[in-house]
Amino acid sequence: MDTTTLWYLLAGLLMLVGLAGVVLPALPGLPLVFAGMALAAWADGFIRISGWTLAALGLLTLLSIAIDIMAGAFGARRFGAGRMAVAGATLGTIVGLFFGLPGLLLGPFIGAVLGELWHTRHLPQAARVGAATWVGLLLGAALKLALAFAMLGLFVLAWFF
Repeated sequence: MDTTTLWYLLAGLLMLVGLAGVVLPALPGLPLVFAGMALAAWADGFIRISGWTLAALGLLTLLSIAIDIMAGAFGARRFGAGRMAVAGATLGTIVGLFFGLPGLLLGPFIGAVLGELWHTRHLPQAARVGAATWVGLLLGAALKLALAFAMLGLFVLAWFF
């Protein structure tokens, strides 16, 4: 097996792990997909994938990072969450990473609720903020998944056409 084939295999592995990361928040999904695409372009000598295509893929990756950062906060802010709720959702996301899938799903919700309770001491408002944070994260994941398919489509089009 030659070295170019090994580079392509590594690029494919990065893209597959990145796709898993789109739905598993513990992994940096689209940055890994982009790294795999950039590696494949490099291994090909940038013959099929141009610098312009890589730049477009890089912009989509940056957009995904922005969505990741803003998704939970956007949901929380739409329902009048205070800074403590947003900080709680962020902290809940980080702590949730250590508890597997249940922690990833419940961490932002619990963090937002606790942050809002600390701020307002009003449970119904805190529950609404927690739910809104969770919905924001789900919408963010859906947007990242759409970006992943857009990136794959652009990559495949550039590679074969």
